[in-house]
Amino acid sequence: MYKIAAIGDRDSIYGFASLGVGIFPVDDSQQAVKTLRRISESGYAVIFITEALASQLQAELERYKDEPLPAIIPIPGVNGNTGIGMKQVSAFVERAVGSDIVK
Repeated sequence: MYKIAAIGDRDSIYGFASLGVGIFPVDDSQQAVKTLRRISESGYAVIFITEALASQLQAELERYKDEPLPAIIPIPGVNGNTGIGMKQVSAFVERAVGSDIVK
């Protein structure tokens, strides 16, 4: 059975624990890379990652871009929305449909 995880700063992901999502708080990008690699190999199908952290890990996230699992989804953190999540959704839609219909 697949699992769902959230990775980012503690304040941004703590609420996911009440939904049964595995939470993985990280303090820096090096720790985040190690954690992301570990949980992606541990049966997690969906990994939510804060947008602030995703912006620091672009090269690492590229490794998973064309893989079917895990789906790595940027989410806003407590500091607000940076727009990275919507850009990614638009790119996926454009790739699937052939044009950007999300605008």
